[in-house]
Amino acid sequence: MVLNTFIQAFAQILSMVINIYIWVIIIAALISWVRPDPYNPIVQILYRLTEPLYTKIRRIIPTLIGGVDLTPILVILVLKFIDLFVVQLLFQLAHSL
Repeated sequence: MVLNTFIQAFAQILSMVINIYIWVIIIAALISWVRPDPYNPIVQILYRLTEPLYTKIRRIIPTLIGGVDLTPILVILVLKFIDLFVVQLLFQLAHSL
């Protein structure tokens, strides 16, 4: 019973964190279209939250196609897969206990 509750809580928190990070990626991508002030604190926070992951992905996969960086889309797709598959798997595991 306690393990069941723990797994459900972990799955819900994981899903929430994934969805918040997806929104951070979307906001950062939208802001990048308008050439924001790089010294703006919000822009700096968004950059610090997204660029480390983008850099790792760009080393593995070339994501620049026709002058458009597809890294944010790729990251969102992977995160949605994790949210839909892994989190649901955790919920099913919790219900089977």
